[in-house]
Amino acid sequence: MAAAVILEIRQRMQSGLLIIRASKPESWAMDITVNPSSIEIKNGEDCRMLSLPPEVRIVPSSCRGLQYVPGDGLHVRLLIQAALNTKSISAPEDSLKSKKRCTFYCQSCGESIIKDRTFLRVLSLPGENWDDLVEEWCCHPNPFNSRLLNPQNDDCFLGHNYFLVNSGNESTVSSSELRHSQSQGAASGNSDYVLNSKANSRVICKRCKTLLGEALSTGVTKYYFTELFIQPSEESFNPIPRSLFIQSIVAQCLLELSSARSTFRFRIQGTEGTIYILVWLLNSDTLLVESSGNSASDIGFTFFEHGEVSNSEPSEIRNAVKVLYHPCLKNRNKDLVDAWENDFGVHPLTFPSRTCLELLLLLAQSNASLPPSLRCMNSFEVAFLKM
Repeated sequence: MAAAVILEIRQRMQSGLLIIRASKPESWAMDITVNPSSIEIKNGEDCRMLSLPPEVRIVPSSCRGLQYVPGDGLHVRLLIQAALNTKSISAPEDSLKSKKRCTFYCQSCGESIIKDRTFLRVLSLPGENWDDLVEEWCCHPNPFNSRLLNPQNDDCFLGHNYFLVNSGNESTVSSSELRHSQSQGAASGNSDYVLNSKANSRVICKRCKTLLGEALSTGVTKYYFTELFIQPSEESFNPIPRSLFIQSIVAQCLLELSSARSTFRFRIQGTEGTIYILVWLLNSDTLLVESSGNSASDIGFTFFEHGEVSNSEPSEIRNAVKVLYHPCLKNRNKDLVDAWENDFGVHPLTFPSRTCLELLLLLAQSNASLPPSLRCMNSFEVAFLKM
């Protein structure tokens, strides 16, 4: 007997959807017992036991809506008592605390980008395009100077998906290096940074050539949250899998913007302006229970012959956001893309193009891991971004 269990929990409603899948239809001659801390599956003399994480407690008497869905398996809805303190990757702003020494690493290869930097001020930037609205606010000429929003040597300014630092004291990227590369690098073809002819210059990791951000003409460097891993300088570099890092950072961006601006629709676009994905944030209070040894695209537990679970490590619970999405490459969903581009309720999120493609792949993997009946909703595809 081989079976898989998927458990999706809604924190606010303390409810969950339990799906038990079997690889062969004939294996459905089984007894299923739901206990507060475990699920037991019996098929004749063969027995499988799924132990839930300690943060999760099922209310067995609440099981309802029992039905068998062809191609999916057995669906059961029930009440679940779930702890809210779950593990997640810390947001960049949590690591960028004022007067704390921190080091910035390239998330792709671990190269140290900014070493032992201490910021006296860590401040949030106003919303995008705020300066365009000044004429609507004031009856006299613009009293604000946009240069006031340029960080000084000991400042770090936070946007919704990027941060700004003054490039004067950086050990890896400096304004002088960028200007020298711009004038000499094109001829040699061997410069550490690849720059374009626009006012903004691309900042690229020396080791792996990953696009990290842009060097602005004002001596300020703009870095994207998805490309740098930040941690206290006294700690040794502890890498995080790229797929989990991207999911967590993008999910946190979606949650922050939906809370601050009451918007739930987003355009994921590259730095060159190409729209890669349309995303609709559906649920922000989801918990996924899964085996800690499964791959990033797996959701649930897998049971194999002889009563052995696929991984000997304990199961774990993780925060996630549930999204609806449309891929937009090669003019897919062009009409909807055009409509969302002209809709002020849709917020753009810009990331390096490679990151957009990685995110699209992760969404597709998450969608493929779901039971067939849960993969689509109102013509959108469904996926989870884990935190």
